[in-house]
Amino acid sequence: MPDVLERLKILIDSSTPIIVMETVEEMRAVRLVRAASSPLNLAVFEWSIASGLVRCGTDTVVYEHGFPGSVHNTDAAGAVALYHSQDPAQALGNLEALSIEAVFILKDFHRHIEDPVVVRPELRSLIEFVELPLPDKQRLRQIIDEVVVRLGKTHTLRRGLDNPGLDAVAANLRGLTEEEADRAISQAVVTRYGLVPETVTDVVEAKKDLLRRAGMLEFVDTSENMAAIGGLENLKNWLAQRRGAWDDAARNFGLDPARGVIILGVQGCGKSLCARAVAGEWKLPLVKFDTAAVFDKYIGETEKRIQQVFRVAEGLAPCVLWIDELEKVFAGSGPDSASVDAGVSSRILASFLSWMQDRKAPVFVAATCNNVTALPPELIRKGRFDELFFVDLPNQAERQQIFSIQLAKRKRNPAEFDLNQLASAAQGFSGAEIDAAVQSALYAVFANQQSLTTDALMAALAHTVPLSTTRAEEIQSLRIWAKQRAVPASGALAVAEKASNLA
Repeated sequence: MPDVLERLKILIDSSTPIIVMETVEEMRAVRLVRAASSPLNLAVFEWSIASGLVRCGTDTVVYEHGFPGSVHNTDAAGAVALYHSQDPAQALGNLEALSIEAVFILKDFHRHIEDPVVVRPELRSLIEFVELPLPDKQRLRQIIDEVVVRLGKTHTLRRGLDNPGLDAVAANLRGLTEEEADRAISQAVVTRYGLVPETVTDVVEAKKDLLRRAGMLEFVDTSENMAAIGGLENLKNWLAQRRGAWDDAARNFGLDPARGVIILGVQGCGKSLCARAVAGEWKLPLVKFDTAAVFDKYIGETEKRIQQVFRVAEGLAPCVLWIDELEKVFAGSGPDSASVDAGVSSRILASFLSWMQDRKAPVFVAATCNNVTALPPELIRKGRFDELFFVDLPNQAERQQIFSIQLAKRKRNPAEFDLNQLASAAQGFSGAEIDAAVQSALYAVFANQQSLTTDALMAALAHTVPLSTTRAEEIQSLRIWAKQRAVPASGALAVAEKASNLA
């Protein structure tokens, strides 16, 4: 906030003609403009299409006497209301007639910006843009204190949090605007009649709800960790090496936090599970990017929404940003993008590449991909993502691990099953297909009031046609592409077996 306030002071003091603040936090923007104008002894007025022009801090409409051509309304005393106009063009003319130095806040004036009568193209060179950043930890602590003082006037509140507890509440509010943080902490305080240990988790739930309603980003529970994944030792080791790169000791050593990873491969082989497990293993919040929600039918809105995603992700940092099916976001970003979608996909790609290259906040991007040929080459080069891993169908040892994990998850003792026989019968199966076969066997034995056995699982496998059969050519093509371009997620033994698969 201090940086924004200082920038506003400089712009106002240097007589910048037009300052544009694009934000959903109208009240915060007004407070900042008033705070920046106060040391300069400048009057501040607000205009809206509903209320006309009023002086900040009052409900008094500004009136003058006898200005030709500007009469819009007359009060009971006969004064002419120069500025109480619902016509934007008239309002601008009225502002020009004012004889005092002042700052005018025109609310929601963007609705009229396309009208050439209101804003001529040559005025665009006079505009400066100011972006309101998300509140930092210090400001969030102030908001918590302000809420407690405000609610304390009408409620008897309990105080059960020390400074570390308050810091935890502030940390859990990261990624919200000031107004959203105010609402979240207000609801949490009223619910618990004060600041108590439960408030720390209450604000997380409130934040999840706010982000979900806003669209584009969604908090995902991260109960999984790397132990929930069978095989993929190369990927696991790579992630384990980078786990400690988020703390101060790593930075002092000269390490940069890991930027991100693309996990591509055969469908159903655990790519999405890996993305979730990264956050769980590193004990970081996981935020999923809803790629479909970012697109908007109005020109320029999609680009604004993608920038909003970046801002919120950085506000939540350190965190893991999960982008599922990355190829769907940039599928239309090729040279024909201008004719296909007016260049929207290309502009989104440019924004994403710039953010991946230049961002400073510790946001680890875990992206999954099924069809790597749909990705633009500039996206997968080094510097954007740290590594590109290829997840193939599991090998014999990995299939045994997957069976063991799935059986244990369903309260069965893996030692009671012939895992080697099951893994051999499941050659060419993906992890998801093994999961489905176990589920199918459970349904069958439950219906017949029997116990789950190796034979029951073998029968379920026999009735399953895996993707390695139905989409053999596609999988082989993906393997050929990945052989020289990606790091195998599995170890050497896996590569040896997979080289013989589908031969």
